[in-house]
Amino acid sequence: MTDTERAPGFDELHILWISEGMSCDGDTVAVTAAGQPPIEDVVNGLVPGLPTVHLHNKVLSPTLGGEEFLAPFRAAARGDLEPFILVIEGSIPNENINGDGYWTSFGNDPDTGEPLTLNWWIDNLAPRAWAVVAAGTCATYGGIHAMAGNPTGCMGLADYLGWDFRSTGELPIVNVPGCPVQPDNFMETLTWVLYHAAGTAPPPPLDELLRPQWLFGRTVHEGCDRAGYYEQGDFGEDYNSPKCQVKIGCWGPVVNCNVPKRGWMGGLGGCPNVGGICIACTMPGFPDKFMPFMDMPPGASLSSVAVKPYGAFIRRMRGITNRTANREPRWRHNRDKLTSGYNPRWRP
Repeated sequence: MTDTERAPGFDELHILWISEGMSCDGDTVAVTAAGQPPIEDVVNGLVPGLPTVHLHNKVLSPTLGGEEFLAPFRAAARGDLEPFILVIEGSIPNENINGDGYWTSFGNDPDTGEPLTLNWWIDNLAPRAWAVVAAGTCATYGGIHAMAGNPTGCMGLADYLGWDFRSTGELPIVNVPGCPVQPDNFMETLTWVLYHAAGTAPPPPLDELLRPQWLFGRTVHEGCDRAGYYEQGDFGEDYNSPKCQVKIGCWGPVVNCNVPKRGWMGGLGGCPNVGGICIACTMPGFPDKFMPFMDMPPGASLSSVAVKPYGAFIRRMRGITNRTANREPRWRHNRDKLTSGYNPRWRP
């Protein structure tokens, strides 16, 4: 986008964050640990170039709750508050099959006193939102609550609104998966959306599953500390081993996630980095396609067998080279003759 094409941006906007989907609020809690940038820096106006941000999130709200907290949500639903970014946390149930009850609620209808469902809020807020962001795997693809056998008919936000949904800012839904979401992944993405809202950045590039390309374009395996062991056909047989964990249930070679590369908090942690297998929590097929979690993935048996003879040979050759590299050259000694090969040809 050139300067002449760039739309005028916003100086101020609201973030309406609803975590009343089917969830554990883990994404909100995770985001409080972000450092690139911290959410408090965004809200306090300490990040240069961002609009003034008013955050409405139940965990981080300075209000006492109740109607005081709900006021901006109600105003936005009436069309009296804009522009705003809608953040949804938690999977979206199918309220068409709730019988005489409801699966979720967020405040009550002031006229009837009946609970207002998450679906009601999405129906009334998403069409008015300048951008819509799904935080965590439950909101992006359904997650735990959408697994086989669930009675709620849960789904991700794009399944509910449609994969071709566009906000008033002409943006598709922005999906940032993770169970919970990696805090810096979410805040980096939200900051990009805010810069775009300010008119100083293009839209964030998303893949076909609406994930930020620069964060989910590589696999866990490609950034894993243990990947070299896989190449050498050297696999751990238990959870105490520092070697590749494919044989004990790790799905890293086929999972789009940057956590081993980025760490979890402050660059530290990340599942395989600290001895945990990758259970594919960022993927649309999670959890059903990756269970039972502790069993070796079906493709791993073939790949690990295929790489074993190659890996054993490479490991042996590298061992020989390693021993050679660990020896000093012969001319480093304290004897009375120079043996380094030094040859002063220009002297008589």
